Amino acid sequence: MFSPRPVPTAMTVSATMLVLLLSGCSDAGDGGGGGGKEPAAEAVRIQLESKDLVFPLAAYLPTPQQHAVLDVAQDVLIDQCMKRYGLRYDQRRKADPAATSDGALRYGVSSEADATRYGYANPRLVKDKPAQPPMGPNERLILAGPEADMSKPGPKSQEEAEKSAEGTSTVAGQTVPAGGCLGESARKLHTPTDDTVDNMAVQGFGLDSFARSREDSRIRAVLGQWSARMAKQGHKVDDPVKAPSQLGLKPADLNGPRAIAAAQQDVACKKETNLVGVWFSVETAYQKRVIEQNAEMLDLAKKQHEERMRLAATLTGSGA
Repeated sequence: MFSPRPVPTAMTVSATMLVLLLSGCSDAGDGGGGGGKEPAAEAVRIQLESKDLVFPLAAYLPTPQQHAVLDVAQDVLIDQCMKRYGLRYDQRRKADPAATSDGALRYGVSSEADATRYGYANPRLVKDKPAQPPMGPNERLILAGPEADMSKPGPKSQEEAEKSAEGTSTVAGQTVPAGGCLGESARKLHTPTDDTVDNMAVQGFGLDSFARSREDSRIRAVLGQWSARMAKQGHKVDDPVKAPSQLGLKPADLNGPRAIAAAQQDVACKKETNLVGVWFSVETAYQKRVIEQNAEMLDLAKKQHEERMRLAATLTGSGA
């Protein structure tokens, strides 16, 4: 059945370097994670790769291993929903105990090994996707629900969905839930009640902290140093995240010979400037500020996440 889906060893740097890199203004806070002043950062450490970095907001979000268990739990809920219509969901996933985060390219390529093997391609995407078997119209309707009316917002929680009894189509005399079994399973697991803190809101704090860190004077300074070193290698780039496009690389060329050579030089320039270490330190400061300003909401999110994992353990028998 079709299944649409949606730190290495460290050491401190010199006192002079710390003064230059961490001389941000004191935290003023604006209640939303920002403010005109730059938050003070802790001591910069030498960080060569980004894939194993752990940020403060991670305490409020599922780990990669927990994500894997939640995926399985949602599949169980999809199957339970499909059974109501005399169908089964046979694309159940298996939790990967070795699941890792997708932070390898957070600040652009930073791993010498990945640069040599993948160039600028995302290591997690260099794999073949299995073909999905076709579905009949009723099966598709039950799984994904009727075509959504984009002018009308769908239910934000399972509690809301049950109150509104939204659903414009029926199969075997039963109303198809909003968003089909995919939508229902997601709501039951991730947003069961109206007071649920959506993980997207917590992730939004992370995205906002990352965006603010990009504009921080300390990051602009280290980016300038990295860019200058890249220029000496013949590469005109000023943004490590956008380096592939700035180098004129097409998607099909991201792990080609030219991309690999440039990515290796990119990693060397990051190492020379300690770009990853500086950026991690500054971004961490922004995350800590947003946590302080949204402590009540985030505490609730953490409690609800623990409840979600208990439900997932019940559904999967994983003991997670």
